[in-house]
Amino acid sequence: MGVLWMLAITALAGMGGTGLGGAASCLFRRDSSRTVSLLLSFAAGVMVAVVCFDLLTDALTPEDAGEQIPLVLIVGGVLAGYGVVCGLNARIEKRHEEQGHGGLLLAGVVMAAAIALHNVPEGMVIGASFARGAGTEELSRGGLMMAAVIGLHNIPEGMAVAVPLISGGISKPRAVMTTAVTGAPTILGAAVGYFLGTIGPRMLATALGVASGAMLYVVFGELLPEASSLWHSKVPALAAVIGMMVGMMIIYM
Repeated sequence: MGVLWMLAITALAGMGGTGLGGAASCLFRRDSSRTVSLLLSFAAGVMVAVVCFDLLTDALTPEDAGEQIPLVLIVGGVLAGYGVVCGLNARIEKRHEEQGHGGLLLAGVVMAAAIALHNVPEGMVIGASFARGAGTEELSRGGLMMAAVIGLHNIPEGMAVAVPLISGGISKPRAVMTTAVTGAPTILGAAVGYFLGTIGPRMLATALGVASGAMLYVVFGELLPEASSLWHSKVPALAAVIGMMVGMMIIYM
């Protein structure tokens, strides 16, 4: 029953977050680039806080491990997570270039595919967070917090998918539904992350490392560069710092 509850929460964070972003995009007019930039920067800051103050901390010093987790295992996990998501992105961008630019509609479809792929490792973050506290209410709270953070991060991603789809001619209800569907792979990722995390301390540390690497790529390879391109200002950097502080306060509350 606990696993089903975790999957339901993950579905809410994944599909609910991207769907909410798609719905929010219907409210913005043409010039919403500054708003999206601030949302992306804030989400990036929260994600950095989660990785540095929560995921990697628990990977390095897991409770009831009974042994010292090798640092190389965690570093390897981070690099592997970063590399997998980076590789998926490169493949999608290459296919996009080969097919040529087909306008806003094609851009929206490509973005939807990219977000769907990203949601698998993001789901692993949620699953691994629940796994590290399997059977204890206190650490399940960590999983709930992680789901909330991922859900928050998915809002601007949903907007990034819906805006070009709507501008390309798709009706708003259909665009919102499409953005919600892109969050579905989060559920698969959560199941994988939970399974790997419950095998043992070393596997849990590795899973947390992989999830951290995936999140770090999303932050430094996508969110922050995209936020900077949308608004050439120092304000998005401030939003990222505020996001980090908010994330840190959520973790240590």
